[in-house]
Amino acid sequence: MLFAHDTDVALVATAALINTGRDDVDTLSTTGELRDFLDDQGYTGRRDGDAAELDAVRALRTRLDTLWQLGIDDAAHEVNVMLREADARPYLTRHDGWDWHIHVTEPEAPLADRMAAENAMALIDLIRTDQLSRLKTCAGEDCRLVFIDLSRNRSRRFCSDGGCGNRAHVAAYRRRRAEQD
Repeated sequence: MLFAHDTDVALVATAALINTGRDDVDTLSTTGELRDFLDDQGYTGRRDGDAAELDAVRALRTRLDTLWQLGIDDAAHEVNVMLREADARPYLTRHDGWDWHIHVTEPEAPLADRMAAENAMALIDLIRTDQLSRLKTCAGEDCRLVFIDLSRNRSRRFCSDGGCGNRAHVAAYRRRRAEQD
């Protein structure tokens, strides 16, 4: 285990949120798609289910996407700003089958604020352990998806969503076979 379980979950959810807007088709363009995303990622707490909430989450998505390209000092600054804006106040809680873990906003806070604070807290662990290089973009030829590399040696190169690793391995195999013939 590299990070606490809730940190892993939040980092994976951050990448999933970013990826909703990285393909040719935006998969977070309706309140229903937002609801499905939140259910899939296990988000709890207040949900308004309206267009304003969707717009706020989409704006957060764009903001989080930039973190994949920032250096450690700029990322730390952005994380601090996000925590301040969300009025983050850490506390321990257990719920829904999870043992003790940290929340930083109340369940009644606006969804985008809760998501921003939760994602910022997860990124804190990456920054303070000098693991920001675990934020990666897929090495697939035509893939722009991001992911968090939770492998021990940070060797993961491909997303798990598009079969990019399989395609790259098959292409490499075919090149080797062609060179042998």
